[in-house]
Amino acid sequence: MSFADNLTMLRKINNLSQEELAEKIGVSRQTLSKYETGESLPDIEKCRALADAFNVSVDDLISYEKNDNESMGLGVPPKGKHVFGMVKVGDKGQIVIPAKARKIFDINPGDNLIVLGDEGQGIAIIKEKGLLGLLNMAAKMKK
Repeated sequence: MSFADNLTMLRKINNLSQEELAEKIGVSRQTLSKYETGESLPDIEKCRALADAFNVSVDDLISYEKNDNESMGLGVPPKGKHVFGMVKVGDKGQIVIPAKARKIFDINPGDNLIVLGDEGQGIAIIKEKGLLGLLNMAAKMKK
């Protein structure tokens, strides 16, 4: 998706009018309209203001591609949050963690992962080293 598409989608998801968003970032409604039609692009400071207004990274605001997320109706995720797409569960319960997720979270062959679950929230996967680090830190804080 283009910058203009991402901007328009984020504005609509956040139930903001062009006028409201324009006021938030310090431009006219007409200028914001030009951003959304692709007629012009904001300078870097306005890009930062737009990204901050939606709590997304500037990079995602400019160049986020929906990929597999299109079918799920998801747009640009908030900073630090990721949607990696869908995975299928194999016959024996195995899943393949998408390459982008493995890279971001530094998951390598041979790493131990802990699977946590909450019947109301779902399943979470955490690296063993990460959980042990948190537990050690909590134990030290108790002392």
